[in-house]
Amino acid sequence: MKIIVVGGGAWGTAAAISAARNAPARQDVTLWLRDAAQAQVLTQLRENRRYLPGVALPSNLGIGSQPLPDLLTGLHADDLLILASPMAGLRGLLGQMHDCPAAVAWLCKGFEASVNGAPGLMGHEIQAQVAPRLRAGVLSGPSFAQEVAAGQPTALVAASVHASVREALVDAFHSPSLRVYANDDVIGVEVGGAVKNVLAIATGLCDGLQLGLNARAALITRGLAEMTRLGLALGAKAETFMGLSGLGDLVLTATGDLSRNRRVGMALAEGKTLQQAIDALGHVAEGVYSARTVVQRAASLGVDMPIARGVVELLDGRLRPAEAVATLMGREPTAEGR
Repeated sequence: MKIIVVGGGAWGTAAAISAARNAPARQDVTLWLRDAAQAQVLTQLRENRRYLPGVALPSNLGIGSQPLPDLLTGLHADDLLILASPMAGLRGLLGQMHDCPAAVAWLCKGFEASVNGAPGLMGHEIQAQVAPRLRAGVLSGPSFAQEVAAGQPTALVAASVHASVREALVDAFHSPSLRVYANDDVIGVEVGGAVKNVLAIATGLCDGLQLGLNARAALITRGLAEMTRLGLALGAKAETFMGLSGLGDLVLTATGDLSRNRRVGMALAEGKTLQQAIDALGHVAEGVYSARTVVQRAASLGVDMPIARGVVELLDGRLRPAEAVATLMGREPTAEGR
């Protein structure tokens, strides 16, 4: 079984490290990088100092940078291809592998940016457009790359409508430090992964304004309700949102100090502009790019998402941090189930 991880960022590197550590003799694990110079540096140092400094690459992890079509040549049905690009790069990658016989799964969470007024799509929707014949899915759940790379206990969800893809992901990554649970609700898993990033910006704002733990708990809980409403309207299963890719990922991203999206909210609370907040990160914060699409998709389905809507108004500069909080607190009373 060949396992190829496409993308040498933090999460791609962490996934490749995890698979290599877990690889029995029958598995061949490669981390592929688009940049040949970066690939050479990783080969020499056996460390990705840019994204995961201090974490040694396993000796059995191969590093590649050959043209992507060459990389795909020779793959078979029992092989596994992991796409570790940001959401913005997923469409281009999937378009190059529409005839790939291997199981394919992506790690990115979010929505594409809106194009010409049309709402952006989630990963499974992009795949259905550009590579409908692929056996594909998503590996998601509450996971910071640094902790996965360090071998700290983590639990993830392997979601696909294809049992063979779920099984390949479990075989590749399930280990004493990484539990992988199978799920056939791809819509629910992807909605959870996308919306939690938006809600983490709101929670970071709450923490940055020092509104207290009561406010944080309220935001997380009501945010979970918004996430669930959108997911159900899109065809997801309710129970998915009480699992790892719903509540689990939301709690991690909304409260963890390693969360990029939470840090964006905290920076905005400090009075920084959105661009200053993004520049300070040095990494992609998917919630910034997904928030508008989340609200657009919700509106098109008649789903009320006031927290997500407030995040968009904050990101667009239509509300200041304190005004965003006042707007949410000033809403009319309603029943908790709505």
